[in-house]
Amino acid sequence: MNNSVGSTARLVGAGLRALLVLTVICGIVYPLAVTGIAQALFHDKANGSEVKDGSGRVVGSSLIGQRYDLPKKDPDDADEAARPDLRWFQPRPSNGLGTNSVNTQYSLVLSGATNRSGDNGALDGKCTGDSGEGTLCAQVLAAERAVVTDNSTTTYRVRPQDVPADAVTSSGSGLDPDISPAYAKLQVHRVAERNGLTIPQVEKLVRDTTRGRQLGFMGEPRVNVLELNTALRALAGN
Repeated sequence: MNNSVGSTARLVGAGLRALLVLTVICGIVYPLAVTGIAQALFHDKANGSEVKDGSGRVVGSSLIGQRYDLPKKDPDDADEAARPDLRWFQPRPSNGLGTNSVNTQYSLVLSGATNRSGDNGALDGKCTGDSGEGTLCAQVLAAERAVVTDNSTTTYRVRPQDVPADAVTSSGSGLDPDISPAYAKLQVHRVAERNGLTIPQVEKLVRDTTRGRQLGFMGEPRVNVLELNTALRALAGN
């Protein structure tokens, strides 16, 4: 009987000591070590890849896409379609993004692409593009027409064949923060006109915020829309 009680006590004591040691290592030492290494070597990424404006205010994360829409005419109308604020560079189309006007008060509604599969019954097989590139769905054509209309100015006319794919299709997550340099350049004339800037000024913003391929060979060149609009706001304000 005494041996049984003694063995149980030793097992309980060993378990408690193991619990204490593992708690200290896994709950205190390891998190502090990982946090310290992350802050020392990857400070920006460890803090959420924050994007700040000229005053140091955080306006979002470079990893998450944001919309730039005008306020609703009726704030209580959940079905009212979003209207893009054409002063700003627009991101890829998506119903998975909340609204934002270069501020910190935005909310993400959901994450998901808005594209339909080729066998979706909602697609119109008879719908063809003006560019003669084959059959396109009505959803993409409507987006293409909107891009042409929104970005054409008194001195610059956008042609349907100039509209890149990322201007009319969303990403897989719906939260893609980047657009192609082609789509950014397509918006330059409209942004310059709406903000009272010159074309070279806005083109320089696009060049300055364009990132190349990762490690020189992975992916495609891209432009982060939030960083671009943050730089635009600073330039337009000045």
